[in-house]
Amino acid sequence: MKQALNIGLMGYGKMGKEIEQILQGRGHQTAFILDKNQKITPEMASNCDVVIEFTEPLSAVENIQTCLQLNLPIVVGTTGWYDAYPTVRSKVIQHHGCLFTATNFSLGVHLFFLANQYLAHIMNSNKDYEVRIEEIHHTQKKDAPSGTAITTAERIMSRYYKKTQWHCPQQHPEHQPTPPSHDSLMITAIREHDVPGTHTVLWESPIDTIEIKHTAHLRKGFATGAVIAAEWCFNKKGVFQMEDMMTDLISTP
Repeated sequence: MKQALNIGLMGYGKMGKEIEQILQGRGHQTAFILDKNQKITPEMASNCDVVIEFTEPLSAVENIQTCLQLNLPIVVGTTGWYDAYPTVRSKVIQHHGCLFTATNFSLGVHLFFLANQYLAHIMNSNKDYEVRIEEIHHTQKKDAPSGTAITTAERIMSRYYKKTQWHCPQQHPEHQPTPPSHDSLMITAIREHDVPGTHTVLWESPIDTIEIKHTAHLRKGFATGAVIAAEWCFNKKGVFQMEDMMTDLISTP
């Protein structure tokens, strides 16, 4: 039986509101709710077991550092800040903190990752196919490409040796676009109104196309996964990702 926790929310947009409902349904208390521009105080931290953070890329690193200083485990669903990940990770380990990050908290997405890795391995012996990724999200999403698209590309490249880097023209739209190299895995980022998230991997040849696609219908799947991550990382020390939790939960009787 899971332990009831006091869980703080950083970020009270659509995802934050969904997470609040999931917390109530799973028997937890909401320790505090902060908008993206508000900060945790020591008083708030004294009545909090774990923090779940869904704000924006520019705020995420500062929020992680604040939780580290206050000895609060933090689950981060914000993407777009991963250039700072090596430095943040080192600080968490150095200070014996707890950080759980994921580009996507959906179980279905992690099955999607596994399917793409398997097909990528098979495609090493087939020269007729070219691979690319397409992702679609709501217009409020700040980063492009999505963290899930980046993770998908990295999983494919770990098994498909013809691609060594990913390239997304929409990543820095203010800059002059640079042409991709032959070893680049192309990612196209599309923004449409009220789309929770759709990711498609396409393997295209002159005679056919193979597609592996994941479409999120509701934000509830992401919110539930984030709350389960908060439950799982309570009283743990270290840096964790979804693979760590999924492996542990599957192996636990």
